[in-house]
Amino acid sequence: MRGGALDPYSRTKPPGGSTDCSRPGEPRAPGRHPDPRALTVSRRRILVWACARTRTGRTASPVDVIEALTALNTPEGKADPYPLYAALHELGEAADLGPGGVLVYGYDALSTVLRDPAFRHPGAAGFDVGIPGWREHPSLSQGAEWILYASAPEHARIRNLMARVFTARRVAGLEPAIAAMTERLLDDMADRGSDRGVVEFMHDFAFLLPVTVICELIGIPEADREGFRPIARALATTFEFGDLDDLADADAAAVKLNEYFTSLIAERRSGPRDDLLSDLVAVRDSGDGRLSDSELLSNLTLLLIAGFETTTNLLGNGLRIVLQDPQVHAAVRDGSVPVAAFVEEVLRYDSPVQLAPSRLGAGVDVGGVRASRDNVVLPLIGAGNRDPRRFAHPDSFDLARSEGGPLSFGGGAHFCLGAALARLEAAVAFPRILARFPALAAAGEPRRRQTLVLRGFDTLPVTVA
Repeated sequence: MRGGALDPYSRTKPPGGSTDCSRPGEPRAPGRHPDPRALTVSRRRILVWACARTRTGRTASPVDVIEALTALNTPEGKADPYPLYAALHELGEAADLGPGGVLVYGYDALSTVLRDPAFRHPGAAGFDVGIPGWREHPSLSQGAEWILYASAPEHARIRNLMARVFTARRVAGLEPAIAAMTERLLDDMADRGSDRGVVEFMHDFAFLLPVTVICELIGIPEADREGFRPIARALATTFEFGDLDDLADADAAAVKLNEYFTSLIAERRSGPRDDLLSDLVAVRDSGDGRLSDSELLSNLTLLLIAGFETTTNLLGNGLRIVLQDPQVHAAVRDGSVPVAAFVEEVLRYDSPVQLAPSRLGAGVDVGGVRASRDNVVLPLIGAGNRDPRRFAHPDSFDLARSEGGPLSFGGGAHFCLGAALARLEAAVAFPRILARFPALAAAGEPRRRQTLVLRGFDTLPVTVA
């Protein structure tokens, strides 16, 4: 695999074809498939194939699914992947991509892959096979040591050291501090938005709240936090780059963060504090082999980025839903629906993370497809959250939904360390935002990030008065 998670499939060049997906004499169902006019000719055959399969009952060939991934990697597919997911669900829960690959997109099949430790992360060995020359790129050499891509025993060894600040008791104890941070940010938004001035929600709130929380936990000084958003965005390129030449900004960001944390580690060695960084430095300096220098540096970077990227996207995606639906807006504002139910439905309906890191097959069937031990398995969790086998009317935002269990934070040993913290931040933030600004409204069109793995907004302008 030369590039990011979608790269081997995005390079496939599907042939052109007709774009008429309707059965003869039947209108096309609204919201079921994307408008063919919005897609280039080379991306449209996924629509033809999906409707043809519905009419004839034929099983799709690997190239059909590859075309679906290709379409997902277009600007249109990234802006709205959900009609393409609906087309994939017509096939089942998983698809053979041809030699070496399996795509998993059904809820039950994804649960198996995420929770069964037999589906292992390839780690650095996978980088060696899939990305020749990766060691020359600081962003990839750093990423290879992230626990995100590690398997047992390395994964458990490092994760357990970081998990101490994410216990249920410690996270719950953060609620008063998160509420106070929220109120300060809302004060600033009120100042910026006086006299109907436009407030940029993604920066002024959705980024600043979670980055403040995670930096407090790690022990990053307040004066250093503002500049992390562009650095993190650059480093996030590693999740779905197309070519090694695309990594210049990511490499520069990795070097900058390594230098920053090296300096901060030196400060903590001379003056420990009550924070995670001081704890990890003490473990490293104990000499018991639980944590190396490079593992410490790499996973501090991961913790910083993961600590706000997911929550930033959750806050932006959730507010967009509120702004588009007055009934949801009213229900969250007046508390007639528990805010926890709203947050869970946002996680399901428009997940901040759409694609989990790939695994190696376990030599078993998953979703009716054989995942051999040398297969790369791609878990498309955003599709699993819209699986009609699990969720009734999956394309509807339903605050009364009882199925529960979105896959947005993964599962098993790799379940997101910060899931409870992200949920808490959102649960604290949304009622306060809507109570403070009852006239909150969109101020122009938001701009989506041109990414699939991490789904959110670059900008979300609003008025608050």
